[in-house]
Order: sequence, then structure tokens, then C-alpha cells
Amino acid sequence: MATDAALLDWLLDSDPALRWRVERDLAGAPPEVWEATRARVATEGFGAELLGHQDLDGQWAGGAYFPAGFFGSPEADEPGQPWVATTWSLKDLREFGVDASLLDGTAERLAANSRWEYEDLPYWGGEVDVCINSFTLANGAWLGVDMSALARWFVDHRLADGGWNCQAEEGDSVRSSFHSTLNALRGMLAYERITGDASTREARHGGEEYLLTRRLMFRESTGEQVAPFVTEFLYPNRWRYSALAALDYFRDAAELQGRAPDPRMSDAIDSVRAARQPDGTWLQAKRLAGRTWFDIDVPEGEPSKWLTLIGTRVLDWWDAATP
Repeated sequence: MATDAALLDWLLDSDPALRWRVERDLAGAPPEVWEATRARVATEGFGAELLGHQDLDGQWAGGAYFPAGFFGSPEADEPGQPWVATTWSLKDLREFGVDASLLDGTAERLAANSRWEYEDLPYWGGEVDVCINSFTLANGAWLGVDMSALARWFVDHRLADGGWNCQAEEGDSVRSSFHSTLNALRGMLAYERITGDASTREARHGGEEYLLTRRLMFRESTGEQVAPFVTEFLYPNRWRYSALAALDYFRDAAELQGRAPDPRMSDAIDSVRAARQPDGTWLQAKRLAGRTWFDIDVPEGEPSKWLTLIGTRVLDWWDAATP
């Protein structure tokens, strides 16, 4: 369905990090247009500001996943966590669409200077947390690091029920998590898209089946909605699962492999459609607590351009393929 002209104009009046995706995914702009906008991300707006916060040693805020000095500080007792350290900053820059060549030397500086807060492990080797490893897998592939060993880690650490759980490595859970599984899928998909290495595809499809069996929203055992977070749509969602985030992943995966939407997504689609406002926008849910370099999106309750882009393209994808 064509996007309303007024809504499209509102979406296009945005930071280049968002605008180029609107041009590509909703406005039907030719590649030379959206690629030119994407090239501006590194020199203005969100992308330029975030690049400006990089430390000389290649890190952001002096740490791998948390800022330097975080543990034992008053900030550690506050709600949420800070979103300013290296992994989060790289993830944002990658998702903003910054060209990896503009971070020339960053991968090498991180290999030399950055260690995980968990057991002081080397940065590009990852650690034991599924979500952290997912972000690292995608970020490393983007920066041209050989991440094949960490890619294999996801194949080897998939749980018996088909997905992943960040608690599993510490022995706290043998059941998969919606959050962890979606993050693992996103990391593996980004890795495959960037490198062309499909060695994780079978594991990724198994993780997809874990979510699809639960229709992206429900407990397999009782059929009840797994938790309120499933229909709480927010941006940036960082690590947090929602039906909208899952659907956007499946849309992206379908694009890579030429697949049609699975009918088991219909309940999730209904939840996204129900959340759309009469003017075609989606409202921001409560944002995740924690320090940021700057605000990427609007406060709670306001129309979100990021969510509106994601929600619109998900419904467009579904409606185009589903009579």
C-alpha cells in the first residue's frame, strides 16, 4: 500500500540515518538518491555525533560493553544500563548505515585495546552472553574482521528447544528466551548478509522455528501471551524483544532469501496493525533507562518516526504477499 503523502513528508523530514531508509523502503527512491542520503550519515546528525565520541584507542566511553569505571560507581545502581560503550556505539553506527571504511583502523585498535568486562576476554572473540556475541558478530563482520569462529559459537550453543538464552552459559536456564533468540537471529542474519557465509543458516532457521511455533507472541505450553513486552513497541529497542522487532527481522530475512511470510506471523501482524494510530503513526512506548550520547527518538507517548518506518514496511511486506 502506498504511504500517505503527508505521512511520507513527515518521515522524510528526519536525520539522514532514518531518511535514507524511508527513501529506500517507503518512497521508492532510486539507489542514487538514498545512497547519497546514506553517505551523509557520517558527516551530519546522529552518525557524525556518535563518530565524534570515539576514543583514541578505538573504544567509546573507555569500555567494551559498559563505560570505564561503571562497576562500583553510583551509575551502576541506577535503573537500566548505559548505552554509550563500544559495542552499543558500533551497533548504532552500523544500523545507521555508516560505511565501515570510515572507521578504518577501528577493528585493529579494538583488538589491541578492548577487553570484555567478563573475564577480560579479547574483544573480537566474544564472551559467553548470546546477545553480546550477536552484536559483536555483526559489528565485526561489518568492520571486516574474520568472525567465523564466533559464528560457529552460535551453532554450537543453540539450546535443545531451538533457540538461545543469555542465562544458559551460567547454568541458570535450559529454555530459550524470546529476547536472546531474536538477537541471535539478527546477528547471524547480518553476518550472512555482509560476508555471504551461510554456515549459520540452518541454526538460524531453527531459531526462527522456535519463534514461529510460538507465533512470535505466545507460550507454547499455555497459549498465553508470553509477557507485556511483546506488544510494547519502542525505539531504540537495544536488546529487547517485541512482535514488531521480530516481524522486521523476518521481513529482512525474507528479503535475503526470497521467502514469503509465514502464516504463523498473523497474530503478531494483527498486534502491529492494532497499534497503528489513525494518522498512520506508531507511538513510542516507555524508553529503556540508561545514559545515552543523545536521544535517537521521541519520548514515551509521542509519534515515533523510527517505529512508523518499521511498522509501515512490515505491514507493506505482509500485505503485498498475503491476499
